[in-house]
Amino acid sequence: MNIEKEIGSAVLAVVKELYGQDIPANLIQLQKTKETFEGNITVVVFPLLKTSHKRPEETAQEIGDALIRNCKAVASYNVVKGFLNLVIAPQAWVSLLNDINAEERYGESAATSDSPVVMIEYSSPNTNKPLHLGHVRNNLLGWSLSKIMEANGNKVIKTNIVNDRGIHICKSMLAWQKWGDGATPESTGKKGDHLIGDFYVAFDKHYREEVAQLKTQYVAEGMADDAAEEKAKANAPLIIEAHDMLVKWEQGDSEVRALWEKMNGWVYAGFDETYKALGVGFDKIYYESNTYLEGKKKVEEGLEKGLFFRKEDGSVWADLTNDGLDQKLLLRSDGTSVYMTQDIGTADLRFHDFPIDKMIYVVGNEQNYHFQVLSLLLDRLGFKWGKGLVHFSYGMVELPNGKMKSREGTVVDADELIVDMIDEARKTSDELGKFKDMTDAEKQEIARIVGLGALKYFILKVDARKNMLFNPEESIDFNGNTGPFIQYTHARIRSIMRKAEADGIVIPTALSEDAPLNDKEVQLIQKMAEFSAAVKDAGDNYNPAGIANYVYELTKDFNQFYHDYSILNADTETEKITRLVLANNVAKTIKNGMDLLGIEVPERM
Repeated sequence: MNIEKEIGSAVLAVVKELYGQDIPANLIQLQKTKETFEGNITVVVFPLLKTSHKRPEETAQEIGDALIRNCKAVASYNVVKGFLNLVIAPQAWVSLLNDINAEERYGESAATSDSPVVMIEYSSPNTNKPLHLGHVRNNLLGWSLSKIMEANGNKVIKTNIVNDRGIHICKSMLAWQKWGDGATPESTGKKGDHLIGDFYVAFDKHYREEVAQLKTQYVAEGMADDAAEEKAKANAPLIIEAHDMLVKWEQGDSEVRALWEKMNGWVYAGFDETYKALGVGFDKIYYESNTYLEGKKKVEEGLEKGLFFRKEDGSVWADLTNDGLDQKLLLRSDGTSVYMTQDIGTADLRFHDFPIDKMIYVVGNEQNYHFQVLSLLLDRLGFKWGKGLVHFSYGMVELPNGKMKSREGTVVDADELIVDMIDEARKTSDELGKFKDMTDAEKQEIARIVGLGALKYFILKVDARKNMLFNPEESIDFNGNTGPFIQYTHARIRSIMRKAEADGIVIPTALSEDAPLNDKEVQLIQKMAEFSAAVKDAGDNYNPAGIANYVYELTKDFNQFYHDYSILNADTETEKITRLVLANNVAKTIKNGMDLLGIEVPERM
């Protein structure tokens, strides 16, 4: 039973009965009644005054009287100016609770054969370094958004594009050649992505030394400081070697390609471990080494059709000045591709692989302009979803001591962060006595669930568009707006349900119409019913934070109820059964909501 739909339909019917007119459904505005007034659902009367031709209070009174006569869900009403506050009949709430109880995933929609296909790209790592805290936010947002879009009845394809080619990859390769001394993940005991990341940092260190030396030379020769630095950056032997390696790679040089395959293989294995630990995955992984040629082909096709133009140096450009942007490089003068070319190629491959209706890119807000351009180019090239592509733009993650810098090796490593969060969860849980009567293996598993839950919730509760400050200590707290607080509430309810089962209490599949309900219980039912609206809103606005906020509010409401009323020691047997059904469904809704965030909830803590 959807009470709001029933009320909406009833209001439409009584307006026609009272005033003889059919009105559009969008004129019926319903909202939750403010706590200062009696009622559950409020009808905003002002949009109906052109139909009634009467004052707001009189219109509300007439509609209220008619609803009492015609709608069993309405028990009573009161009028406050142009607002009609409806008190919903107890049996209607019981019926709604029974409906919630009957569906394992209440509030979510399953995909059908006609559902749109939504592809979501996230992660997008470079194979020259391990995943860091910024990647963690990206992966968690992408995974959660995928779950939310699925819950809204879409067919979802989760995809990753791995940046496994380009000058930055060559930097790590060259550094390994020069200073690696044959090092492997096995010989060093390091994950492959960490090993390669070390060489990326090493390249930058030696490159800076070369630039400083050359700059000093150029300044001594009479060049201005800025000009000397730019010339030094371009002429440093290491960067010239790296560019030569890139050209060789694109020409298919067998030695360069063999080294590239070996080192990338190490990195992929490392990435897989991190993804598994984070609890994320993909349906399809694309590699830029396969897509850049497709991109070059599409650009050449666009050139032949007059969509792009070639400059005197041989480089290919798109003129977007008529769209309020500038000219965009698509192919360099030496024929090598740029990121935009690769994105076009990837889009082309995806379009042929899947019947995509909507494409969502989960990429940081520093790439806003890039995706503006990409959207225009894909539309120009004939992709049906080009102009409608969604750039799910998110803010940067900052630390209490400032921003992360990958070249200098001052990043928060994803693997280390996961381990630290689990360790901190175990320590905090031990101190608070949460691990009573558990084996060591059980303690470690709970610590994993709580630690990762704390990390994920802390990141996902923040509006994705905003920059955020990540503070691990604040995330692991069993009170307040945190993952552990929500997880502990779920575990508490499950403990109650186990005690009830041990006492031989059988939970019915449905409550009788006259099941007793107090105001707090009605509030909980109403809150659970709002889950469907929260899921829809999160999907419409690409907003996992909306789900996090909903689950937190539901958890708070339950804890207030639990503080005020006993469940297992209720005054009557019927009250006990009603509260057990209610609590069980609160736990279910918490679990489902947290699942949309990619967060596990423990059965016990």
